Amino acid sequence: MFPCLLMRLLLPAVALFAALLMTPSVQAAPSVAELAEQPRWQALLHVNRGATWRGRGHSYVADDAFFLADNGRQNPVAELSASIAALAPAGSEARCRFPARYHFLADALGWQEDAPLAHCEEYLQWRTEIPMGRAVLVFPAAYLNSPSSMFGHTLLRLDRDDTDSVWMSWAVNFGAMVQPSDNSIFYIYRGLAGGYPGYFSIVPYVTKIQDYAHLENRDMWEYPLTLDTDEMNWLVEHLWELKDTRFEYYFFDENCSFRLLELMEVARPGTGLLDEFRFAEVPVNTVRNMHAAGLVESREYRPSKAVELNHLADQLSPAARRLARRLADDPSLAEGEAYQSHTPSERRLMSQTAYEFLRFRHRTEARSPEVARRSMALLRQINAQPVVVATLPEPPTPPEVGHATKMFAFSGGQRDDTGFGELQYRFTYHDWFDNNAGFLRGAQIEGLNIRLRSTDSEALKLERLDVVNIRSLAPRSAFVKPVSWYVHGGIERVEAGGRYRLTRFVEGGPGLSWRIGDVHPYAYSVFRAENTSAWDNLVEGAAGASTGVVWYTRHAELGLGVQGYYLTNDAYRHRTSLTANVPLGRSDALRLDVERLGWRGDGDTEWRLSWRHYFD
Repeated sequence: MFPCLLMRLLLPAVALFAALLMTPSVQAAPSVAELAEQPRWQALLHVNRGATWRGRGHSYVADDAFFLADNGRQNPVAELSASIAALAPAGSEARCRFPARYHFLADALGWQEDAPLAHCEEYLQWRTEIPMGRAVLVFPAAYLNSPSSMFGHTLLRLDRDDTDSVWMSWAVNFGAMVQPSDNSIFYIYRGLAGGYPGYFSIVPYVTKIQDYAHLENRDMWEYPLTLDTDEMNWLVEHLWELKDTRFEYYFFDENCSFRLLELMEVARPGTGLLDEFRFAEVPVNTVRNMHAAGLVESREYRPSKAVELNHLADQLSPAARRLARRLADDPSLAEGEAYQSHTPSERRLMSQTAYEFLRFRHRTEARSPEVARRSMALLRQINAQPVVVATLPEPPTPPEVGHATKMFAFSGGQRDDTGFGELQYRFTYHDWFDNNAGFLRGAQIEGLNIRLRSTDSEALKLERLDVVNIRSLAPRSAFVKPVSWYVHGGIERVEAGGRYRLTRFVEGGPGLSWRIGDVHPYAYSVFRAENTSAWDNLVEGAAGASTGVVWYTRHAELGLGVQGYYLTNDAYRHRTSLTANVPLGRSDALRLDVERLGWRGDGDTEWRLSWRHYFD
């Protein structure tokens, strides 16, 4: 034990002595402690400098193999000393494991050596495969049918400088290692509690396009970054160091977006991306923060296959859309009068729509001979018609332009003859009636939304707390037929046993929705369980239905909804609501809510006018 202790005490001195021997100017050499405080060294170790609340001053890396000192995770100075000792000798295998660390120390300590990594054959071969032309931040838009993607996602794309095609690019992604047997509820629980390991992966970018744009029906936004050649080199060197390196994955803060900010700090220290504490790192905020830091050069939009298909179909008449759908099943219908009666350009568009629909419908399956036969027949029909200049879907408002993700509101209103005032705070993220610019229409995700109410006769008290409120309006069309759904849980003050009481509840159900221009009608099944002091049973169940319409106009978001359900104890409730939201720029809005709350034999009418302010 004594020799081990002696070695630990001597290691910093030995390391610095070795470094000084390799340094041309001894007087200019910084101390180990000074080097350990440099931003790039802290970034290379992924030291938490106060960006999140867990383990401040320690490394985020949860993998002993990443550290050369026994206490390297907790002590950047000790890790630097151990790194100097391991990386200084020529031909060191540690150089092959940590090329970015060697780069840092060689620059800082003046190490001069020809081909210092010449013996690292595996690393050098890997470098020949990794594109170095430019880095691109990629933002696949929100996808509510996947809990890990309901806020969107971020990853990096590495492009070659000798081609404009992304088919030769690679994707850098950070994600949780989730077991296939984990359901959505279990994923959310473990993601919040930190039960998943997280790893970086580098894969061909084409696989990500297929995953997001084809399989998950997600638009993708791409942001070329301003990293120069030297910064790209730092980034790629460090990506090698992160190979098979474990982190802890946390759904809200230490997630895919947060890890990309750490990579940017390695490439360009001093960006300020991690200077501020955050409770959550929402992907769209990552895009905004990179913009603010001067890292984003431009923006490109890649529509999903579902958007492209609906764009083609929208150019057809209703009768032509129906025929195009039938063509996908039976291309021989092109020989009939219904097809031939159209103009050549219309025939081409119908066959093109049928072809894209056939590919979309079978996108997750191995291609069968029958599907291949129909595809070839449709392609022949397309090529037999005159070429028509294709129009592309119009890009929606970019996500980073949308409103901020937190919200505070002050409200005044009246329930029957009683006036009230309310304070509201929402931790995240967006509801149906918020300014929809930059957000997926019909996608609602609210977390920790609290309303406190006061009247002349009562002090401030809890009116409702929505722990989670997720609602999906996925419009159905002749070609795309998704299922909408919602889940809502928390505490609300509702009528029970003759008066309003705080009631704990969870409810949800599947549904259907459609799109008629800017109008989105919908209908859900409602299944509910609640607990309140008024009922004899610990939990009462309920079932019912909810229907309504959401209308997105140029200057406002409007909604009308009706919900009713019967409880197992024969109680009944219904709610009719009218909502009008008028945005006042990006950061503010006025909202009017009118509700009729009813139960057996009675009911109340309530209106509420709110000023809402959005902030990060």
